[in-house]
Amino acid sequence: MKYITHSEKETIELGAQLGKQIENPVVVALFGELGSGKTVFVRGLARGLDVREKVQSPSFVIMRIYQGRLPVYHLDLYRVFSPEEIYGYEEYLYGDGVCVIEWAERIRELLPSERIEVRLKIRGEKEREIEIEWVK
Repeated sequence: MKYITHSEKETIELGAQLGKQIENPVVVALFGELGSGKTVFVRGLARGLDVREKVQSPSFVIMRIYQGRLPVYHLDLYRVFSPEEIYGYEEYLYGDGVCVIEWAERIRELLPSERIEVRLKIRGEKEREIEIEWVK
């Protein structure tokens, strides 16, 4: 399903709507260029999963963990260039929570066959096209 958002607030709300629908552990793979709103979308997703903490980009630490209805494992692979570099993180892909991965294309071959894919595209200064697909 494709959506158009016109502000960060709308992108957060769309993420929250998805988060509210998630009831079981799953991988949410995010794709999109730098500045397309991936972390903003994750803030909403976490809100929909009842995370109370402020969601921050894990670019420099690779992963942050948040507690909500399900644990949220937020990975940012911007600084990762091969699957070998995330050794030890595989357990989160098949774990007990929601594993949200920014720059998921960097480990495409490790992604589970069942997942949610979110593709974000910049359409203007604040406007984003966001496609959400439940892959089975």
